[in-house]
Amino acid sequence: MVSSSMKVITFAGPPSSGKTAVALELAERFAQHGRVGAIKFDCLSSHDGDDYEAAGIPVLTGVSGVICPDHFFASNIKACMDWGVRHGFDYLITESAGLCNRCSPHLRGAVAVCVIDMLSGIDAPQKIGPMLKLADFIVITKGDLVSQAEREVFALRVIKANPRARVFFINGLTGQGCHLLAKELEAAASKQEAIPERLRFSMPGAVCSYCFGETKVSDKFAVGNIKYMDIED
Repeated sequence: MVSSSMKVITFAGPPSSGKTAVALELAERFAQHGRVGAIKFDCLSSHDGDDYEAAGIPVLTGVSGVICPDHFFASNIKACMDWGVRHGFDYLITESAGLCNRCSPHLRGAVAVCVIDMLSGIDAPQKIGPMLKLADFIVITKGDLVSQAEREVFALRVIKANPRARVFFINGLTGQGCHLLAKELEAAASKQEAIPERLRFSMPGAVCSYCFGETKVSDKFAVGNIKYMDIED
C-alpha cells in the first residue's frame, strides 16, 4: 500500500437513493477545513459532476457505457486515487453508479458508506449485497416521507443485514443529520494509513458471450461464465 495523507471515502447505493445529495453535503463540510476531490462513476450519462463543480469541488466523471459500472470502477479507481494524491486532496469521495445490488464498490482500508432510501421497499436491505452488508456507515434517506413506525422497522431491517454498521437518517434535500455523520466519517477516515489497493469483496463473474455483444437468447449462443436455472419438466 502507498502511504498518503489523503483519506478515501466510498459511497454506494441503489440508483436514486440520494447518494449524490448526501456525498455533496459531506464534501462541502469537509471542504471547510481541507481540500476535497470527488469521483463520480455512472452508467450512460451523468450531470452530477456539475453539482460538485458548482460547489467548488474538483470532480472527475467516468461513464461506463457498455461495461458493468462496478467493473469500470475497479478498473479505474487506482488512477483516480493517484489523481487525488497529485492534487493534494485531504479527502477523496468516490460515488458509484449503484446499478447492481450484488457488486462491491468498497475498498479495504477506506471508509465505506451505503445510501439506501425508505421508498425502496421494506425488504430492500436483505436484497442488497456487499455494498450494504460490508459498509461501515449506512445512510437512510427519504425518512420524512414515511411514518415513524415505518422508519423504525426499516432501520431494524438494515441493522439485521449489517449489524456492524453505524446507521444514520439523513435528509438529502436539507442536509439534516449530516453534521454528526460528518464527524463520524472524519474520525473513521483518520485511521486510514495508506491508499487502499484492494476491494472488500470480489466482483461477480462477467465474461460471457453476452458481454461481447451476443443478442440471441439461447443456450446455443451462451458461452463463457454462464449459470443456468434448474427447471423441472
